[in-house]
Amino acid sequence: MQHEELLSSSKDLYEDREAALGQSCLSVFLFPPFSVLFFGTLLFWGLTSIPVQPAHAAEPTTQIASFFAASVQRWEPQIIEWAAEHDLDPNLVATVMQIESCGDPQAVSRAGAMGLFQVMPYHFTESENSLVPYTNAQRGLSYLKNSLEHFDGNASLALAGYNGGINGASRPASQWAQEIIDYRYWGENIYADAIAGKNTSPVLQEWLEAGGASLCAQAEQRLAVVP
Repeated sequence: MQHEELLSSSKDLYEDREAALGQSCLSVFLFPPFSVLFFGTLLFWGLTSIPVQPAHAAEPTTQIASFFAASVQRWEPQIIEWAAEHDLDPNLVATVMQIESCGDPQAVSRAGAMGLFQVMPYHFTESENSLVPYTNAQRGLSYLKNSLEHFDGNASLALAGYNGGINGASRPASQWAQEIIDYRYWGENIYADAIAGKNTSPVLQEWLEAGGASLCAQAEQRLAVVP
């Protein structure tokens, strides 16, 4: 009997030791400093493994946002057609037209840029009329497409490249001219409102108040006499 009690006692002691060892292994993970470090490391690894995507141009749509100026809305069928030819989002094309000419096909800047997309003369051949809407769109949107591809689909940088040149926009933003900074601000925010499906764009209103309204008034006046 004593022998059996001794064996039973030894067995209980062994089982208690095994349970204690098992508990001690788990308690390492439950010990506050270690658990914070261990699970914190897992959380950090998980979060840093999630790919972060830059702001890319949206998938092409079949219409443009309703808040664009009426003189830009007039070109909606052509904008959709031209955008499809260049694999661009119509809202991105409309954003550029809005800022560049507000839909005025006869617009000419002091720097010599011309037409709906304010394309510089050296982008055309001698036989081309830079003010013909289709020709102007072909040259302007080809450059916009190149800019978008150069900046890996980042619409914000592509807009900066369209205004300041791809090489110019490739420099650090701290070296940009104020015109490029302003253009990027107008463009990226108007475009963001468009792809978000908004009916109004506060930044477009800012642009109008900053001088864009006179450009649109000129566009409306010239388009009024076009059949």
